[in-house]
Formats: sequence, structure tokens, C-alpha cells
Amino acid sequence: MMHELFLSPFFGIGLSIAAFWVGTWIRKNPLVLAIVIVSGVLLIFKIPYEEYNEGGALINMFLAPATACLAVSIYTRAELLKKNWLPIVVGASCGSLASMGSVLLMCKLFGMDEAMTVSLIPKSVTTPIAVSVAEGHGGMVPITVVAVIFTGILGSIRLFRVNDPMIAGISIGACSHAVGTSKAIELGETEGAMSGLAIGVCGILTVLFSMILLH
Repeated sequence: MMHELFLSPFFGIGLSIAAFWVGTWIRKNPLVLAIVIVSGVLLIFKIPYEEYNEGGALINMFLAPATACLAVSIYTRAELLKKNWLPIVVGASCGSLASMGSVLLMCKLFGMDEAMTVSLIPKSVTTPIAVSVAEGHGGMVPITVVAVIFTGILGSIRLFRVNDPMIAGISIGACSHAVGTSKAIELGETEGAMSGLAIGVCGILTVLFSMILLH
């Protein structure tokens, strides 16, 4: 009976929602706590990841729509975006190049193979785009997903404080995609709008830059 429960798609969905709810209730970086809780349950009960992912994969389907919903916050700051389009594009470009260039350099220094390099390069963009880039160049999707999540968690912690809401939003969105943007929205409407815009701009730039750097 218990094994049949683990095989049900509702198990993965229920566990993910419950873990995130606990993290939200504790009010201390719910995403990190949710990851720890889910991993702990799978290890304690010796549940194969494939069985959990029967339901977890359904949640992944909502990643792209959830990212698209960030357009609402961008729309509310349309005038601000029009006035500052040049620094936004330049800032996002510098962020994308710094992220991809540093990964490429580190992978070469540590002698990592091409597949691992390709998997890590799109770590700073939202998961749907990062997965597409990795798949398109022969990368390992599981490695890419872990790198994206880890990068987003680090970005949401905000080790450095920036007073300017525009600069804060762009920097968060450029380096820590949707996870960081959820934190930016908590900081303010302008921060959330800028961070959401940076996700889209950096996503496009990452696709273009990867075509150059990986060939």
C-alpha cells in the first residue's frame, strides 16, 4: 500500500507543496528548507527520485507560465523601463557575460569536460531557458537544474545591499533569475519589475552568447 502511494503522482505534488508550506511557515528561506525536507523524506524512506518525480514533473510544467507572469510587474513600471532602457540592457549584458565567462574560465582551469561546461554555463537564467540551452549543446540537464537552483538560492540571500531599487532589481534578476526575483518583489515593486525584466533580457542574451562561446 505504501509503495503504491509513492508511485502516485499525487505523492510528489503533495510532498513538494507540504515542504514549501513548512518553509513558508518557518519564514526562513522557504525554498532551501523545502529542498532539505524533500531530500530528507526521500533518503529516510528510501524513495527513488524517479517515483517522486512522477508528481514533481507536473509542478515543473508551471515554471514557464510562472516566469511569464512576471510580465505583470514589468508592465506596472513601463515608463521607468522606457526611460532607462540603455542602462538596463548594458547591465543585463554585463551580468550575462560575467556569469558565463567566469563559468567557462573555471571549467577550463579545473579541466572539466565539454558536457559539464555546457551544463553549468546557463546557471544564472531561469530553468526553462537554461534547460533548453544545455540540451541544445549536449549538456546534462540534471546538472543544469541543480546549478540553476543553487545559484538562485545564493542570489536570494543578498550578501551585498544596494540602495538604488533599479540597480538592485537588475542585479538580482541577472544573477539569480526567478528565485531571486521572488525576493526582489518583497523588497519593492520597482525591484521586482527590474528583476523580472532582467530575467527575460538575460535569457535572450544567454542563448545568443552560448552560440558564440560554445562553438
